[in-house]
Amino acid sequence: MPVAALALLAFAGPATAQPIANPVATFAGLDKITGRITQFDVYIGETVLFGALEITPRACYDRPSTETQRISAFLEVDQRSLTGTSKRIFTGWMFADSPALNAVDHAVYDVWLIECKTSSDVPPPDARG
Repeated sequence: MPVAALALLAFAGPATAQPIANPVATFAGLDKITGRITQFDVYIGETVLFGALEITPRACYDRPSTETQRISAFLEVDQRSLTGTSKRIFTGWMFADSPALNAVDHAVYDVWLIECKTSSDVPPPDARG
C-alpha cells in the first residue's frame, strides 16, 4: 500500500454506523404550575396533547449499542389556544443527551426527549378502537 494511502487511513476516524430509526419516541413533560413531570410515549407521525401543546414526532433515531449513544428526534410542537386554533411554536431536532439544546421551553410546559424505542405499552394509533 502506498505511504499516502496509509497516512490517509491513519487520519480517517473509525467508521460509524447509520442511525437506527425507531417507531416510538419517549418524552418527559413538566407542568410548571403543578410541578408534575409526566413521561409519555408517542408514535412517529402521531400527535398527542400535553397540556396545551400538540406534540408530533416525525423521526426518532438512536445508534447501535456498539456506538456512542446519540438519541435524537425531529418534532413539531403546536400550541393550542382556548379557541381551538393551533400555532407552531417549535420545529426541529431534540437530543436526549443535551435536553437544554433544543428543548421546548414554554411559559407553562417544558418537554424534552428521553429515548427512542421499538415498541410501547401504548397501542399504536391504528390499533385503538
